[in-house]
Amino acid sequence: MTRDEIAQFCLSLPGAREDYKWGSNRVFSIAETKMFAIVDFLGGELAFKVDSDLFLGFTDRPGIRPAPYLARAHWVSLPAPFAMGDDELRACLTRSHQLVVRKLAKKRQIGLLLD
Repeated sequence: MTRDEIAQFCLSLPGAREDYKWGSNRVFSIAETKMFAIVDFLGGELAFKVDSDLFLGFTDRPGIRPAPYLARAHWVSLPAPFAMGDDELRACLTRSHQLVVRKLAKKRQIGLLLD
């Protein structure tokens, strides 16, 4: 997937919006400030949240590393070209979105849950 295809996919998720932060980082978030993906992170990488129990498994794979500044919150970072196929990437971005949604207050989750 290209950066623009990733951005388009992220924006198709319920409640998602795009902002530019820290210079040229394209940040995708829900509920105004809850980030779930960053495109052009640190000059061209893609970063997103993963399940805490899968974090070490992801970072053991070639081309995937703990995201600088965000690893303690279980974020991974992938330089382009991305080290996973389009379907897996879509699934990971959707899962990242849902992990963030589930941390919101119950009344804010309405309309955002996909399960």
